[in-house]
Amino acid sequence: MKKLLFVAVAFLFCLSVSAQLPGGNVKAGKMPNMPNLGRLYGKLVDSAGKPIADASVLILQSKFDSATKKMKEVLVKGLTTDNKGEFNAEELPLMGVKIKISATGFKELNQPVQFLDPSKMQKPAQGTTGSTPAATSGGGMPAFPSSFDKDLGKLEMTADAAQLQGVTVTTTSSALKMDIDKKVFNVEKNIVSAGGTAVDVMRNVPSIQVDIDGNVKLRNASPQIYVDGKPTTLSLDQIPADAIQSVEVITNPSAKYDASGGNAGILNIVLKKNKKTGYNGNIMAGVDSRGGINGGGNFNVRQGKINLSAAVMTNMMRNQTTGTTDRLNLGDTQTHVYQSNLNKTRGGFMFGRLGLDYFVTNKTTLSISGIKVHGEFKPNETTDITTDSLFNSGIKSMYSQRIANSQRTFNANGLQAGMVHNFAKEGQQWTADLNYFSGKSSGDALYTTNYYNGSAINGTGLQRVVSDGNNQFLTLQTDYAQPIGKSTKLETGVRAQLRQLTNDNETYVGPTKDQFTKVYTGSTNYKNHDNVYAAYVSVKSAIKNFGYQVGLRAESSDYKGELTNTGETFSNKYPISLFPSVFLSQKLKKNQELQASVTRRVNRPNFFQVIPYTDYTDSLNITRGNPSLTPEFTNSYEVSYSKTFKGGNNVLTSIYYKHTNNLITRYLQQDINDITGKEDLINTFINANSSYAYGAELTAVNHLTKWWDATTNVNVYNSKINTDNISNAIQQAAMWSWFGKLNNSIKLPKNFAVQLSADYQSKTNLPVDNNSGQRMGPPMSQAQSSSQGYIRSFWGTDIAVRKSFLKNNAATISVSMNDIFRTRKQDQYSYSNYFVQNYYRLNNPQQVRINFTYRFGKMDVNLFKRTNMKSQAEGMQGATQGM
Repeated sequence: MKKLLFVAVAFLFCLSVSAQLPGGNVKAGKMPNMPNLGRLYGKLVDSAGKPIADASVLILQSKFDSATKKMKEVLVKGLTTDNKGEFNAEELPLMGVKIKISATGFKELNQPVQFLDPSKMQKPAQGTTGSTPAATSGGGMPAFPSSFDKDLGKLEMTADAAQLQGVTVTTTSSALKMDIDKKVFNVEKNIVSAGGTAVDVMRNVPSIQVDIDGNVKLRNASPQIYVDGKPTTLSLDQIPADAIQSVEVITNPSAKYDASGGNAGILNIVLKKNKKTGYNGNIMAGVDSRGGINGGGNFNVRQGKINLSAAVMTNMMRNQTTGTTDRLNLGDTQTHVYQSNLNKTRGGFMFGRLGLDYFVTNKTTLSISGIKVHGEFKPNETTDITTDSLFNSGIKSMYSQRIANSQRTFNANGLQAGMVHNFAKEGQQWTADLNYFSGKSSGDALYTTNYYNGSAINGTGLQRVVSDGNNQFLTLQTDYAQPIGKSTKLETGVRAQLRQLTNDNETYVGPTKDQFTKVYTGSTNYKNHDNVYAAYVSVKSAIKNFGYQVGLRAESSDYKGELTNTGETFSNKYPISLFPSVFLSQKLKKNQELQASVTRRVNRPNFFQVIPYTDYTDSLNITRGNPSLTPEFTNSYEVSYSKTFKGGNNVLTSIYYKHTNNLITRYLQQDINDITGKEDLINTFINANSSYAYGAELTAVNHLTKWWDATTNVNVYNSKINTDNISNAIQQAAMWSWFGKLNNSIKLPKNFAVQLSADYQSKTNLPVDNNSGQRMGPPMSQAQSSSQGYIRSFWGTDIAVRKSFLKNNAATISVSMNDIFRTRKQDQYSYSNYFVQNYYRLNNPQQVRINFTYRFGKMDVNLFKRTNMKSQAEGMQGATQGM
């Protein structure tokens, strides 16, 4: 790890040096660039004087384009008006500026802004040239005013009758934004998930399936989770819902993204940030019907060159899960096992984030942020087990009860540092990023099994499992973008990802606590190192209405594992693999667009899949890693059609096909149980021969009336896993399935709002479970095999009501209930040559949450003293006079 720290320090040193490089030298006899000291502010209203919120305000400047020898407008800044219709911007050019304002239902408003009057620019004194200013006047420099603030006052927008026909004017942010390689869903105002975690957010994002344990699927496979564009070790249940601004769904990532993640793409969680001048924030608190509480707040302040943001949140949980397992073990002597489970988990986590942006110049920004997460959970589970053995002479029955008391804790720390430098040429940019995460976890579980003879206890068996683990994750990345001509951009970059993970598990059994015996086959001390190195190049261009983006990514990786208690080692070194990507788009008439994409990706075995450790804590779910796993490769193809209708209604349809070779999936096999000494079923991982999935997806965002918005998502697909490379395996049959979501947002009088959402999953093959073990597993996980079984259909409905009040609706209170009809269950059927099993679970149905939020902030230009702006102007004037 010393090497990792050395590389990180060197990387940060390079960032600090590059950030201090001057933007350009002032050559003798030439005027320096005019400083960006302008600041403007105003208020947008309609003809009745009412504020217009969420209007787009673009600040443009006319510049000479040396390539075309013509003047062109360049975007300086873009912003939106707040709830009061107000806007402000600073660090603007002093000349050649205009604003362009647009809002749905209104005519576009254009207005020039002049901080300096060119007619008052002082001319060079007689006897001097334009390159040698007179010492008394500053030669060609204006007389600097005491302030460069420009108050535009109230700007009235005129209603556009043509737009208003069939257009509903709303003040909410767009729920869906479609780019060439991703879909962005704004979840900031989602009230169903208020007070929950990222798991609750994902339940309301189109295209995403969430199972009862909070595991997410994208097109029936596990995606890679990013936070703010970077891979993370945090699981979804460790991220507060109230900290999330939007979710980016990237079904076919381009060459710019990490090729890892297998056949399911990327989910990028964008956390809330605000860089508006002034200060703003919110505080929140909530409680649920099971006694869980949540609370916290966000704060952001921006002044001059500094932007500081902070967030602190806590979420205390009281979860309850019930379930049954009904299994028939096949063999010479058949046994029927029936388990009923009740699990109650108490615990929670705290989340903290602190970020700093330093605007070195108007072209260079340095950013650093840190994340801290601490959590503790105490699951308590009672399992009643009835076992019937079918002999020729009759049935022998046995009843036992297992009580599990456990505790697990985790601590995660993250550091992100980055630099963005924009060159003078529009679109030319260099970025550099460092991302470091470390985490520690520990667990201690005691399992007590009482065997009964009638109503009396006939014997007791104890089992204890103690575990500790830690991980360190360092990513270094730099990217460069270079425009070529008018419509072409070249992007390239390099990336290194270095990971180190350790895991210690010790298993003990005995009749009493003071007679424990260590089970060495159920104990392990495992250390793992894996590194991935990558480089990519991508070209994006357009020819009239046709656009394309082609890229190529090269990655190599290596993996080393060691059982430190035995000295046994495992290693693999994978040569350079190439991952091409192609994206095509054709804009059609009437706001229509066609898109097509082809990508290749890889999924490498994760730590928990390769660790050679056998977990005996559940006799029906004995699990073991497989260090012989190798990576899987997926080719994905997708064609999409989108259309935007009047009123901001959007429809996106897609057809897709994914084929994976060497698929990593769960698999049940028969082996010796080292605790009982008998043959048993082991849940492990294998490389199946292949898998495929193809289907069609529809996403629609509709503004049905001025008070009702609806988002609909339907995915129809066919999938199959091919295991013909595994001896004695039962082949999975191909199956057609479909999945749907409907999210309704309804505005009511008196500042009330209602959100009603529903989802449905038809009968489907067990999903590709190639990321298992990366989150803190559920306390009641049962044996399942992706290649042997299916999930029966289920559906669920959630509802939430919100009331906004106080001045400018600064306060809101919401009440929500999940799974209203107790139908969002997991009903699973598994089969093999050795058993037939039905498995049912229900988690936290009809949970009610009450949440309160208060937003505060002040964007008034008088909030902070602006003497520093005046002094900068005076200093610049003095400097130019002395040249």
